[in-house]
Amino acid sequence: MSGLILHDETDGVVTLTLNQPDQRNPISDPPTIDALVAAIEAADRDLAVRVVILTGAGKAFSTGGNIAAMKPGGGLNDSLGANTRRNYRNGIQRLPLLFEAIEVPVIAAVNGPAIGAGCDLACMCDIRIAGESAKFAESFVKLGIVPGDGGAWLLPRVVGFSRASEMAFTGDLLNAAEALACGLVSRVVPDERLMDEARGLAQRIAANPPHAVRMTKRLLREGRTASLAGILETSAAAQALCHGTDDHREAVAAFLEKRQPRFIGQ
Repeated sequence: MSGLILHDETDGVVTLTLNQPDQRNPISDPPTIDALVAAIEAADRDLAVRVVILTGAGKAFSTGGNIAAMKPGGGLNDSLGANTRRNYRNGIQRLPLLFEAIEVPVIAAVNGPAIGAGCDLACMCDIRIAGESAKFAESFVKLGIVPGDGGAWLLPRVVGFSRASEMAFTGDLLNAAEALACGLVSRVVPDERLMDEARGLAQRIAANPPHAVRMTKRLLREGRTASLAGILETSAAAQALCHGTDDHREAVAAFLEKRQPRFIGQ
């Protein structure tokens, strides 16, 4: 695994750590994007991986784009606008498409500032928990640009249109308590407890049958854009697959026999 992304796997829980603390973990550079995409894809392919935790090294989760690369000719900002478009499509825009496509659950453990694309990266995850020192901002307007990484699609689905508009139009910073109040995160914990809380949550998810968990995630994701009739049809098909698993039969047997189930991912 690239040194840009630290990888740890314990009991079916993979922890991925953005590892450029001296730069506050930017995520717009191609090597970082390649490393994160590779790590997430590998976790999604492996059914033994039940949950992914994404966090940042040092005092920041991610402060988003590499501002030096936004200078003319700096990489993101090409002298030819058509090339800038391609840079986004082949670069950071790969991340929201990937996070929308994968089935393994991802928890963002936000350990510090999540700014701009860093805030949007947190929104790409399924669950967000924050340490007390976490801060969030949809701050693209402060740099005279727009959310080029899908933030205009992601943020309203997390906090609602009005709050997303306020965040995006002002670029204002939210502290952890404000993020909790608007639903940007589902809980706030002391900084020193963040990873323990994230791992505890991951283990509760990992204890469930993996096929059912992954298909439940797929339904939740599809449900954000599908019609009710469409999601019911997809749910029926997924249910048929779940009924055919050994884990389902084990769950039913364990319930009737009043014992703990033993799931094997089959």
